[in-house]
Amino acid sequence: MNFNATVRLLFWPVVWIAGIQWLFAVLALFVFKDKTVIQFIYSGLIGFAFAILLYVRYHRAKLTKLFYREALAFASFTWVVVGVLGALPIWFITGVSFTDATFESISAMTTTGATILVGLDDMPRSFLLYRQFLQWMGGLGIVIFVVAILPMLNVGGMRLLRAETPGPIKNDKLAPRVSSTSRYLWAVYVVLTVSCGLAYWLAGMESFDAIAHAFTTVSTGGFSPYDGSMGHFDNHYILAVADVFMILGAISFALHHNNFTRRSLSGYIKDEETRWMLLSILILGAITTLFVLSTNTHERVSETISQSVFHVISFMTSTGYGADDLSAWPAATAGLLIFASYLGGCAGSTAGGNKFIRNILTVKILRQQMMQAIHPQAILHVRYQGKVVKNDVILAVMGFMLLVAISSLVLTVLLTMTGLDFFSAFTAVVACINVLGPGFGEVSSNFIPVSDTGTWLLSFAMILGRLEYFTVLTLLLPKFWRD
Repeated sequence: MNFNATVRLLFWPVVWIAGIQWLFAVLALFVFKDKTVIQFIYSGLIGFAFAILLYVRYHRAKLTKLFYREALAFASFTWVVVGVLGALPIWFITGVSFTDATFESISAMTTTGATILVGLDDMPRSFLLYRQFLQWMGGLGIVIFVVAILPMLNVGGMRLLRAETPGPIKNDKLAPRVSSTSRYLWAVYVVLTVSCGLAYWLAGMESFDAIAHAFTTVSTGGFSPYDGSMGHFDNHYILAVADVFMILGAISFALHHNNFTRRSLSGYIKDEETRWMLLSILILGAITTLFVLSTNTHERVSETISQSVFHVISFMTSTGYGADDLSAWPAATAGLLIFASYLGGCAGSTAGGNKFIRNILTVKILRQQMMQAIHPQAILHVRYQGKVVKNDVILAVMGFMLLVAISSLVLTVLLTMTGLDFFSAFTAVVACINVLGPGFGEVSSNFIPVSDTGTWLLSFAMILGRLEYFTVLTLLLPKFWRD
């Protein structure tokens, strides 16, 4: 592996995050007039100093060839390095420990939405918007941004794209050049974000809240400038807007682009993955509504339907917004919401979880195996979108599902060893590995009860889930680092 060339590439995401911190220093000074200017400036200085060190040490490394191993390493290194540097303003401004600040930063950039902060309502607006923007920046992917702005990465650029957005079936290229593909994805992302912000404003949010929540809705991140999350507004029109844009954020951005350019909505119906995701939302939303209705938690049926559907979408898309006291809901709803979080959104979207394409293929594979047992001599194929799925894809999907189960179990056991009870530990792992955010039990409000050791474990789980396991775990193999 060309280690020097891989590390040299880190110069660009480091410069990017340092530049963002200086931008927020300017906003804090001239727009919000907050007392956070110095903290943002110091954070940016540290980032730029690190970028200079990287350049001086590795600028001679050649970038003529970038193989898949380098792409995997770069994607993983980027999330760790930018996660740590992004934590500096959080550390300086809030006074929390560096461990907690790093957790908050990684939670933001991986669009997890788990938090260790309280008293958000009284924090400086420049800091709150920075926290929201980190989620928006991480939603589509930091590596995708680098590929979009660096034409020289067309050699190996698609490998970088695949390393950050892995999936069972090859991602669609929207243009011959991968940098153009990345820019098209970002264009769709920006259009959806602006539309979401405008819709929130029309639904009753003030401008700051509309912008802040647009960042974390389309990115399916779930951070809010308020401790009460979406419940702060007590407005079902706002919840309806969130429902729409959380779903749009959980649908493939390549599919959005294709439908935009063709000026047709038929592509959503024709897409098997999108159809199943929407159907699952309807089914789980209806079941959750029935459970909540049985407890008479709300005065009106319409309110129960609104809250139930909102939380199913929030959990399934891994956004993690909250708008109600879930502890007052029947215990069975916790299981339904955890199940929804594992389902996830569509491949090529900002959502986490298993992704519906894997869920669909898993069900079809199991059905094929049962039919094969009934008809041993028959030649049966697994089909997706009318096409036969190759065996290597089938093996990859089943390997992924097994890895999800093993990772969830191992991380839960490790977390219980730090002092959490099993239910709290399991839901904390679910929240982080599915980049969801909220948990249940001791971590239902925030992740303050988790020890420092547990916090680092969950930080690792967030990056593991964001890069979909294989990208990170492959780096742990000694053979990966051998020439």
